[in-house]
Amino acid sequence: MNYGKKTKSKDVSEHINEQLSVFLKPLIEQLNSKLDKRLVRTFNGLIQTIIVHRNNSHGLLLSELGGYLLGGDKAPAGTKRISNLIRNQKWGHKLIEKFLWRQSGKHLEKIEENEDTALLVWDDSVWEKPESIAIEGLCAVKSSTASRLKRIKKGFYNPPGRPIFVPGMNWLGIVLLGMKAKPCLVNLKWWTSRGKLASDRRSEQKHVLKKTTKIWKNRVLHVFDRGYAGRPWLEELAQTKARFIVRWPKGYKLEFEDVSKKAWKWCQGKRSLDHKMIRDARRNVERKIGLYYRPINHPNYPEPLWLVVSRQGQGKHPWYLLTNEPITSIDDAWQVIFAYARRWQIEMAWRFLKSELAFESPRLWKVENRLKLLFIATLVFAFLLLMLNIANLELKEWLLKNFCHRTGKRCRSATAPLYRIRSALAKLWLEFPPPGLRI
Repeated sequence: MNYGKKTKSKDVSEHINEQLSVFLKPLIEQLNSKLDKRLVRTFNGLIQTIIVHRNNSHGLLLSELGGYLLGGDKAPAGTKRISNLIRNQKWGHKLIEKFLWRQSGKHLEKIEENEDTALLVWDDSVWEKPESIAIEGLCAVKSSTASRLKRIKKGFYNPPGRPIFVPGMNWLGIVLLGMKAKPCLVNLKWWTSRGKLASDRRSEQKHVLKKTTKIWKNRVLHVFDRGYAGRPWLEELAQTKARFIVRWPKGYKLEFEDVSKKAWKWCQGKRSLDHKMIRDARRNVERKIGLYYRPINHPNYPEPLWLVVSRQGQGKHPWYLLTNEPITSIDDAWQVIFAYARRWQIEMAWRFLKSELAFESPRLWKVENRLKLLFIATLVFAFLLLMLNIANLELKEWLLKNFCHRTGKRCRSATAPLYRIRSALAKLWLEFPPPGLRI
């Protein structure tokens, strides 16, 4: 489809709806074999509704979604339809979870076709419900919102104190991307440390690690933040023989030729082997980065390791990156730094899911019902990521120009404008509703 001045908005609306149908087709076929056709139509309509009518405070409440699904005058009937879909025991959230794994497998094949390096980025977060106390599956989680609000800012002072814990669930996420390829959501996993569904962080991580290595072998390079550093996780990585990069805390010890030192002492007094001017996309500035690397060992990892140090400049803490990727040149070491820098993509995913798609707003009592609704919203996120692909580049530009115009240079130069894409698509579908969407 060509996107020019004469392109009709109605045709674009129907075309995007067709893309959504193609994306969901394998999942819809499975649901058709399990559910009544009316529930399947509700499933499809619910995804359209979340795209158009999300609200960052109350966007995933059944009563509100029901009003958007069938119109305000039929809100009770719409709420009942969504409730019947969510509470139906003939399907579970794992159906969508498996669908996301299959979609990420296709994305991996495209990354390999383009001879790009496939990165599997891991991170943990928390799902907070500070006002709740009795819904199933809650446990104590360290509030990331409270930590952010208490962070000391220039001109203000708040003495550091004990961390704040609130009711919620623990949250593990994995994103697949390349050095150049756009991200693709692989899996989201929620777990609790209390009650009959109790689990623990390490068990959940081990389960996902074994699944990824079983499906993809060594086709992906795992990227971890400092929360994964240490002896237990290195032992798991050694058992699965996974390729990895982990940011190592400077105070954790490493060994070489029977000498044990803290990570920072292995680099103390060593000049950088190379420098580069690299643009910090997060702060939109260029920074001179120094590079140093050396072979290293750890007593709990039998294979050779490398310590790569990225010196961020005056006033910035260096990155100490531990990897089992063989480093034979300065270019190899730079690739490790660039791969770890791509980890920021998953931080932006957390922000989008919590703020734009209101992932912390559901108030469903049962864990399984809650997970069904969250995974339905996850499909929205996966589809919006699909809109960033090169194949949809002209469509993306047309949408942003006609339905979410911005004059600011920062907005217009963003490479992954997910917020603007969702806003533009919402406005398009409000003005030119596709089949099945009621306004």
